[in-house]
This record gives sequence, C-alpha cells and structure tokens, in this order.
Amino acid sequence: MSDLIPGPETWNAATLVPLPVLVPLFAAGLTLALRRYANVQRTISVTALTITTLASAALMFFADAGPVVVDVGGWAAPVGVNLVADRLSALMLTVSGVMLLCVLLYSLGQGVPEGDDLDGGSRVGETIPVAIFHPTYLVLAAGVANAFLTGDLFNLYVGFEILLAASAILLTLGGTAERIRAGSMYVIVTLMSSLVFLAAIALVYAATGTVNMAQLAERLPEIDPTVRTALQLLLLLAFGIKAAVFPLSFWLPDSYPTAPAPVTAVFAGLLTKIGVYAMLRTQVLLFPDDPAVDRLLMVVALLTMVIGIFGAVAQNDVKRLLSFTLVSHIGFMVFGVALASQAGTAAAIFYVVHHISVQTALFLVVGLVEFRGGSTSLDRLGGLARLAPGLAVLFFVPALNLAGIPPLSGFLGKVGLLTEGVRDGSGLAWALVIGSVVTSLLTLYAVVKAWNKAFWQDAPDDVPEDVRLPRGMVLPAGALIAFGLAITVAAGPLYGYAERAAESSMDGTTYVDAVFPDGSDRGTGKSDEITDDATGDDS
Repeated sequence: MSDLIPGPETWNAATLVPLPVLVPLFAAGLTLALRRYANVQRTISVTALTITTLASAALMFFADAGPVVVDVGGWAAPVGVNLVADRLSALMLTVSGVMLLCVLLYSLGQGVPEGDDLDGGSRVGETIPVAIFHPTYLVLAAGVANAFLTGDLFNLYVGFEILLAASAILLTLGGTAERIRAGSMYVIVTLMSSLVFLAAIALVYAATGTVNMAQLAERLPEIDPTVRTALQLLLLLAFGIKAAVFPLSFWLPDSYPTAPAPVTAVFAGLLTKIGVYAMLRTQVLLFPDDPAVDRLLMVVALLTMVIGIFGAVAQNDVKRLLSFTLVSHIGFMVFGVALASQAGTAAAIFYVVHHISVQTALFLVVGLVEFRGGSTSLDRLGGLARLAPGLAVLFFVPALNLAGIPPLSGFLGKVGLLTEGVRDGSGLAWALVIGSVVTSLLTLYAVVKAWNKAFWQDAPDDVPEDVRLPRGMVLPAGALIAFGLAITVAAGPLYGYAERAAESSMDGTTYVDAVFPDGSDRGTGKSDEITDDATGDDS
C-alpha cells in the first residue's frame, strides 16, 4: 500500500483485500475448536463465506478504478509479500465466493458434514469424521483466495499447497478404498506439479533475483531469451498439470467422480480454473511476447478440446461424462490465452466465469440425480422426467449452457473466442476455430445422450416412486443455476468488465505501478510509512 493514503475510499478498499484469506482461516480455527457443536460449525462456515463473497464483490467495484495493493505485515515488495486485487483477481474471487457458498449450503442439505449421506447422493450412508469437513472446506476457500490475490510466485506456491492439503482430505472423506485410491492418485500428481513449480520458482529467482511478479515483469525481458523461454515452459508445465490440459489430464476423470457430490462440484468448478488463472496471469504479465510458445499453447488447446470431448462421448456414467467435458472445455480457456490478444484474453476470462458456475451447477444436479435415481450410471437411470420434472429442468438448463446453445453465456464466450480466432487468421487459429465448433457439437451430443437416458428412457424396476429431493440440496443448486443465467442476462456489462480486466492485465505498467507506486523496482524493505517514521526521509 502506498505511503500516502489518498482518501477514505482507497483506505476502505485496502482493508477489504486480506479478508477473503483471513476470514476463512479464522473461521476454520473456530470450527475446529468447536468441532463438537455441529450447528455452530454450520453457522460459522456460512457466515464466513458470506462475508468473503460480499468483500470480493466490493473489491470488484473498487478494483475497476485500479488495482488495490496491500503489503502483508507492512513489508513492501519485493522483500515482503503483497496481495493485489485488480479486475481479474477480484472477478475470480467473486465468482468463486458465490460458488463456494452455494456448494457449502448444498452440502449442509445433503448431510455430508454430519455423515448422513456420503455416497454422493445415494441413500446408503457411511460414517465419516464429521469434525473435519468445515475447517477443511474453509481452509480450501482461503487457499483459493490466496492464489487469486497474491502478487508473489512463492506465495502462489503456498496457495497451491494449501489447496493440496485441503483437497486431499475432502477427496478421501469416508476412507473407502475407491476414494483412497483416487485421492492417492490426485496427491501424487499434484505433488509432482508442486515440485515442478517449486523448481521453476528457484530457477526464476536464480535468473532474476526476485519472485515478485511486478518486479519480474521488468526483469524477465532483460535476461537471455533462451533462459526466459525455459522458465516460461517450466511454469506452464506446472500450471498445465493443475489445469488438467492434455496430456496432463489423465488423472482427473478417475479422481473427481469418486468424491461426494459437493466436493466433486468444487473440484470440477474451481480447482482447475486456478491453474488456468495462473497460466493467464503469468503469460500476459511475465511472458507477453513469445509467438513460439503461443503456437504450442494452441496445439495443446486443440488436443485438450478434441480428446477430452471424445472421452466424454464414450462414457456411460454421468459423473465421468462431465469430468471429460471439464477437461475438454479447459481447452477453450487455453485457446483464449494462446491468442495472446486483448480480445482473446477477455473471451477467456468471460469463459472461465461462465464455466465455473455452469460446471459446478451440473455436478450439484448430478448429485440430485444420484439421490433420486440411486446411481450415476446411465444404464441404471431412467424415467426421471416423470418422477422428478423439476430435476429435469435443473439438469436441462446448465447442460444447454455448457454446450453453448444461444443466447446463453456459453455461446457468448465461444463467439468471442471464435471471432478472435478468425481475426488471428493463422492456420493453427483456424484449426482451433474448427475444433471449437466440433467440440461444442459433441458436447451437445454428450449431454443430450445423458438427458435422454436419465430422464426419458423407461425407469428401472428398482427406482422408487416416492423419494423426495431435500429442499436444502435443491435450493442451492437452483441458486447456482440462476447465477449462471444471471451471467447471460448481464453478459454486456460483465463482458465489458472482462475486456477491461484483459486490458489492464496485458498492460504490465498498470500492475507494476500499483505495486511500486513511487517508481517500479524500488521496494527495499519495510513499507514507506514505517521507513519514513524511522529515518525522517520523506522521499
């Protein structure tokens, strides 16, 4: 934060920046201490995530006027760690806050924290360690916020490790053999990604003498181009594993479907997007001009799209089907990053926002399908359109949005990407345009197949007629679907915000000047106000 405080509005904005990290962490400690009081745990968790979401929404407003920076502990960058709320990070925070809150409410309705229903919605429960759900979920929320806000590569690594610890626990809730196996695979792959990322950070520091992203934006162009490209590729490898791009996505379809529905929804809707966010942030800020790497990303995006959707078409389990569509649609986001233009970046940002809400909502609805039909296998489902017509609507709307049917937000995001791909005009860009259209058509085919089998084919004999869906699960899922529709309704202003986010992200000077307001690369220790008090120097 600057040594000068221009006014109360700026001061209020700065005080909001740490809240999305601190509030969930503080609440996690409280819920762990009060682990014997389930009702109190629920109240604390919901309150904490509500405060976090409101603070993030307020940061969206303040960040639209310029990045808001806080030096943690009063230590100025680059020695200290700073949190930077710009348009991009504030937008990601707000969307993730809404998603995390809706999923928490859904889990309370399902009974996961109490152990009433662990099988992702089935009516056969298991005993789970109930005290750990709330603190672990809140730590996950803090890790997400830290990853979005940090202006320091090493602190980004810390955020990823927080996510790893929390997500490994959530993924193995209940301790079944299937979940332990899936959790082990997830932990191994994520640890491999973390080791690659840590090695990249060490090499970046060795080459530049800093891990502060604002300072790196100025120093990286000055080093040897071969070294710079090697560092870029190493970071992309680490983030690519976390984002589940091809061929680094092999772990995802086996890991996500085994967890309870709320956990799967969080993982599918958010965790992979943090990898995409890290890729987007570093590409536009640290490595803005590297056509060779951009072409490589285009190839990766195309393969991720096509191979992912072919995997989805081949599935006969709705959870695995959606897991493969998740992999496939990561390719759309990488497409926008690879275009390396303001319009492409804006389309990628908008598509990330759309996909977080839609993919999360679909996994929550699949949890309801499993609760009502007793399975996620399409061979064992049927007749749900007659047995639960409301559930049919809840599945139908986000499924069409995922496929990109106009005028929904998925269509608008894809139009932005395709338009910029055509404008780019290169052979790879045209291949991606064609691949995007094919992927969208196959996505429609996959979700229509799931719709027909689950809702319209004859119901199996063992599907009961009198099961009622818990309101506590239906309402949060419906709220998230409504949020996705609100993105469509407000697509004009939201897309404009994404364009401004892309513009400020690609203009590195905006970010650097916010972190070093009195001249870039000048931070040397304690923040200016403390140094001035100690030395009397007003410079």
